[in-house]
Amino acid sequence: MAANDVDVDFHQAPDRRGSGSLKWDLHGGDALPFWVADMDFTSPPEVVAALEKRAAHGVFGYAYPTIEEKEAVLHYLRTRHRIHAEGSWLVWLPGLVPALSVTAAVARTQGARSILTCTPIYPPFLKAPLDGALDVLQVPLVEESGRLTWDRQALEEAVRPDTGLFILCNPHNPVGRVYTREELDWLGDFCARHELLLCSDEIHCDLILDEERTPHISALHLDHDWQKSIITLMAASKTYNIAGVGCAFAVIPDGNLRVAFRQAMGCWIAPVNVFGYTATAAAFRHGEPWRQALLETLRDNHAFFADYLATHHPDLPLTKAEATYLAWLDVRPLGTDIHLVAHFQKHGLTLSNGRDFGAPGFVRWNLGCPRAMLAEGLKRFSHAISALP
Repeated sequence: MAANDVDVDFHQAPDRRGSGSLKWDLHGGDALPFWVADMDFTSPPEVVAALEKRAAHGVFGYAYPTIEEKEAVLHYLRTRHRIHAEGSWLVWLPGLVPALSVTAAVARTQGARSILTCTPIYPPFLKAPLDGALDVLQVPLVEESGRLTWDRQALEEAVRPDTGLFILCNPHNPVGRVYTREELDWLGDFCARHELLLCSDEIHCDLILDEERTPHISALHLDHDWQKSIITLMAASKTYNIAGVGCAFAVIPDGNLRVAFRQAMGCWIAPVNVFGYTATAAAFRHGEPWRQALLETLRDNHAFFADYLATHHPDLPLTKAEATYLAWLDVRPLGTDIHLVAHFQKHGLTLSNGRDFGAPGFVRWNLGCPRAMLAEGLKRFSHAISALP
């Protein structure tokens, strides 16, 4: 599927300044934003049309998913990921960040006082457990055969008797890894031996750059006996650029764990709104041609980004991404000054600070944008480097 075969121009993007966009308006000024993980491409036309139809109804009361909307998710799980889920397994959420706090709360009710994860990692993985007064045990990823993976010995040494949860990101944000079946089997065994809940955030699972070479394997494909301790988190939001409508879901096969999860949600997790269900169902039903065109664009952007750095800044190591529209760049050769990201901002470039991911000296780039914007951002990046003292 070529990018020009769908009714979206991935070479253009709407002007988002002044629209209340977190990405574009939070920091103000003329800096180009490559930080927060939403894309600048318009969502699939079928999603926009479905939202317009729902808005025309004119009544926006409390909602739950219709039979058709729930079936759209179950059909997606069956056909895209070979997951034969039951409708009762789904727990609907306004986003996956709250789900991390809920999962940590479940672990605490089961006696946990610490959780385990591997860095660098999406910042809420490090912050959400603190809502439940849990210690966050961090084990850095290590490089093996040119790929970042878990340091198995370090994990064995880090886990404590009071550790009750491992939080996984697969595909990984920010390094873009797609973990293999062997890696996941080891992790499942590790969690089983130490009696850990496994929370698998799979929000980027439909953004695999080469699905034949590095297919996504959900935690829901681990041994059946482990399913009683697995919470899998998914959403259409990252793939179809609909994060702002606020809809995600947890897939929890085990009934007791599902009850515990719902109880932990309490009254402080907001319900999904009518537009969230509508957009999610439309994306899963009709978004596949758009997704294929998006992946073609992202592959081109990743290649362009890597080629530029290899030519102009070969001393800056770039982690090769297997998934996502995110790039993870080592800028430690430029110095470990904590103000380095502020220096880029001063020169018209907003990047995510690796320090927030547990990895000072790195930056995360969002490549989900038109090529012209990415090229201008790289130009500013080079200019900022040339202006370093």
